[in-house]
Amino acid sequence: MHKTAHIGNTKPKAASNKRKRKAATRAGYNLPLKRQKKDQSSAFKRKLLMASLEILCLGITAILIIMILLGYSANRLTGTSFFSNLLPFAVGVLALIVAACIFIIGWWKLRKWLQLHSELWTPMLSIVLALLLASSVTHDQFAQAYGNFRTLVGGKKEAGRVTLAHQVYAAYRRHNLTQLQKMIGRAQAYQQAIEDASKAFGVDVQLLQGIAAAESSFIPRNSHDGGRGLFQITHPPKTAVDQTFKQLNTDRLSLNNPRHNAFIAAATFKHYLSEMKGDPFLGLLAYNIGPANGGLRFIMQQYGATDFITVQPYLQTLPRDYPIRVLSYALAFRLWQKEGKLLAYEKDNNAIHIQRIGIPGLHTEL
Repeated sequence: MHKTAHIGNTKPKAASNKRKRKAATRAGYNLPLKRQKKDQSSAFKRKLLMASLEILCLGITAILIIMILLGYSANRLTGTSFFSNLLPFAVGVLALIVAACIFIIGWWKLRKWLQLHSELWTPMLSIVLALLLASSVTHDQFAQAYGNFRTLVGGKKEAGRVTLAHQVYAAYRRHNLTQLQKMIGRAQAYQQAIEDASKAFGVDVQLLQGIAAAESSFIPRNSHDGGRGLFQITHPPKTAVDQTFKQLNTDRLSLNNPRHNAFIAAATFKHYLSEMKGDPFLGLLAYNIGPANGGLRFIMQQYGATDFITVQPYLQTLPRDYPIRVLSYALAFRLWQKEGKLLAYEKDNNAIHIQRIGIPGLHTEL
């Protein structure tokens, strides 16, 4: 009886042990499976990050190389002769495409070999290549190549901008640097007012300084032609005056107050710059002409002029060189701010360096 009972009791225990073993087996398999999936997800994210970094750096490298090579080629092969200029440039572009294909094939093979040693090597190598090319951006030689590339892509519009920019550089070169230095010294007394006006109306502070330099040489006065104060304000647009009242939070404006004068000038310049769709040459010209003869917009519509170059023959006695003078002064203020001194344009490699720094308002900085 005892023996039979003992044998009968072994069946529930065996079933219980079997269930426990199955549960343990499931638990033993499930835990590593979760870890495995988590590890696979982390590995995928890491590979994706490495691949994205590699592609980004290679893309930056390729873009910089294209700009440099096409810029240098455009400079060396400038002209319209088919055999001397156009054909060699087309052959050069074809050679660049072939070289790019060879590089991609070579990189793919190198990538496979490097991946056998470490997955970090290919992204690190691409970063080094990008940094080496990016370091050339600060060199004046790259600025020259980049300028040629801009002219190549920009076509007629960029060629016109470059022509006008060199007129500004030539005007700066003709300035007496000693006199310019004295004028910059006088400007310090009005620096805060001009900076505040620049921020209030969202216009370039160096352009405002250039306008003040051209108008009064930072010697505020009342002129016989009606000009008043630092910016020689005459007939500002009503909208500019209203905006100035609002910005200064006052019910009375005094043109003999340098701060008020600067705010009205900034509002007036912004008004004409918007009217001329952001073109700094036309904006400055419109600022100088004011409402005379119907204003610059009327003159351009009357003669069908579309830009600063095409409108110049119709200005007659109006000061067509005004924007050039203003921008040459603005350039001087930019050089003073960035270099701490005024550079002689014709000395050493200063011309290329100044061109790399660029003219305020012309978006020529790299």
